[in-house]
Amino acid sequence: MAKPNKNTNIFNDFLSQIKWGESYTSLILGVVVVLVAVVLLVLLFKNINSKNLDTGSTSTSENKTYVVKEGEDLWHISENLYGSGYNWQDLAKANKISNPDIIEPGTKLTVPQVSPKEKTVEDLVTAGNKITGTVYTVAEGDYLWDIALRAYGDGYKWTEIAKLNNFAKP
Repeated sequence: MAKPNKNTNIFNDFLSQIKWGESYTSLILGVVVVLVAVVLLVLLFKNINSKNLDTGSTSTSENKTYVVKEGEDLWHISENLYGSGYNWQDLAKANKISNPDIIEPGTKLTVPQVSPKEKTVEDLVTAGNKITGTVYTVAEGDYLWDIALRAYGDGYKWTEIAKLNNFAKP
């Protein structure tokens, strides 16, 4: 028969002196695990935010920089930063981007401090050349929604255009 290890006896003696039940021990271990998990999550989110939005690397203290990730475009970056995709033009202008359709992952963009833009129906109608009259010739790239918006100021009236023209599959 093997002799019990002296270290094991010391540990058992210590535990027998505490006289805690298993429930208290489990409670304390559970609290420790939860605290460690919370600390790790906080550190993870801090690290993610510091990689994507860097406030210290710009020429002025008011502007921030944003690092472009794979698959992103200016519209979606603008939605994330401003809550409105219509600010993509501000990003393009601030970064002197000649072709906004081409941005490379890893590119650092200067993020100007501007208020979120909201397009109105009037802006869309004006930008798309308002349709007047009762006849319109469809151009390449036209959609019924856009035509209804330009003709009636309401994109939802595309169904009326489809019915008037007997479109089987609009």
